[in-house]
Amino acid sequence: MTHAYEETYLDDAMNNLGDMFDYAVNDCGFDADEFFSHFIISGVAGAFERGNPKYVAGLSGPELASEVIYRTVRSRPDTPSAENIDKTSEYWAGWILAYYQWQSVRRFSDMQKNGLTINRVLSLYPTLHEADISKFVSVADRIIKDNMNESISNLQRIRKASGMTQKELAKASGAALRMIQLYEQRKQDINKARAITLAGMAHVLGCAVEDLLEHPFSFF
Repeated sequence: MTHAYEETYLDDAMNNLGDMFDYAVNDCGFDADEFFSHFIISGVAGAFERGNPKYVAGLSGPELASEVIYRTVRSRPDTPSAENIDKTSEYWAGWILAYYQWQSVRRFSDMQKNGLTINRVLSLYPTLHEADISKFVSVADRIIKDNMNESISNLQRIRKASGMTQKELAKASGAALRMIQLYEQRKQDINKARAITLAGMAHVLGCAVEDLLEHPFSFF
């Protein structure tokens, strides 16, 4: 597994993301999950995932929050940071998610989509904030796995949104009907499908190839 940035930057990344959530929630008054959505939509989360040094280590937590708010709300907060000595639960949530993102190489949007919301992380604070960090990783993996097992595949979701049947998609894309069925049932790993098959389905469905792929936790 290739991490987006060197481990030497990890402490800065964790502290900055922790301070970002602490400032956004406790100083600026955002709901934790509302701000998490802003973080993802703003593109700052993507820059963080790619290891952009400006966002991983160059900006402070309040500066990261200010950038997120500016990109999504179109105004910058003028509330000063309280700079609490004691770390809040919101700080811990950002801190631990920064580690989990680095360790798992998951996208923050995938975490959110599959049940690892900020409020879900906050609910784990009483039992896990003093535990070894590996314990959180195991719990987070389980949350995501359980949610993904309950959800439909990306291919099925996108196909249904397009209004196409499996047969129509097979005919238009050139993919075998049986393979489409197996991919949607997660009995075959779509991540290992031939590039020409993925490209054909993506073209017909009007999406990117990446939109059809599944996280490995879908397959057990």
